[in-house]
Amino acid sequence: MSVAEELELDVNHGVLAARRWGATSLPPLLALHGWLDNAGSFDALAPLLATRWQVVAIDLRGHGLSSHLAAGAWYHYVDYFDDIRAALDVLGWSRASLLGHSLGGALASQFAAIYPERVERLLLIEGLGPLTYTLEDALPRLRQALDQHAAFALRRPLRVYTTLDEAIHARCLANDLSPAAARAIVLRGVREVEGGWVWSSDPRLTVVSPQRYTEDEVLATLAGIQAPTHLVLADPATSYLPLAMMQARADRVADLRLTRLPGNHHLHLENAPAVAAALLG
Repeated sequence: MSVAEELELDVNHGVLAARRWGATSLPPLLALHGWLDNAGSFDALAPLLATRWQVVAIDLRGHGLSSHLAAGAWYHYVDYFDDIRAALDVLGWSRASLLGHSLGGALASQFAAIYPERVERLLLIEGLGPLTYTLEDALPRLRQALDQHAAFALRRPLRVYTTLDEAIHARCLANDLSPAAARAIVLRGVREVEGGWVWSSDPRLTVVSPQRYTEDEVLATLAGIQAPTHLVLADPATSYLPLAMMQARADRVADLRLTRLPGNHHLHLENAPAVAAALLG
């Protein structure tokens, strides 16, 4: 099985930490994790894909081992596209395939539509376009986000977990994960402090996004995808990725294959062999 190599990619706002699997002579595949996850999310899947691709999984800004933004800054969804482009540039990849889970799948699919010349193939797990809102949601969401951002300095200190097992248990409860799956994310997602461990991700990532797209905007964007696309969804469907919505989105992509596999939202961690078989098939 391929052994991961740790990387640091220098970008304009700091460092994007990353892990690489597979020979550098293989076609490039950039992997993008979900919200509050990190590159460890691909620890089970990436070695299985490394027979075909050189897989580099990055920690998005504020996640895992990557740099946090300066005090007072916002984590805007669109800024993650800068991370994708910067990672491709630093790695010297003018064109690559993209693998994305959840938030990473939303980013990968939209990036492929924005910059079709840079994306060879799309491999998506539980993500095709971002979460959306209705026009009625827009004003209250904007106020909630601004209030949370203004009050951030008043937040309580981070919870300290006295053991790693305690942090793993908390992640299991939060995301309905098995201990083995949670461990892969937690080991890269904590930092040691006096008395134990705290999450390494920037707490500002939990501030409500001030704006989202409407569903019509997402559908219009997805129509711009030119790369062959394989979307893997969990069965039963994740509550915020209902079947009708995801099918409507899939129908906007010209060349898309849809596979449903038994599992939950993190099925690539819980059942990596089945997901790898689907993506390699």
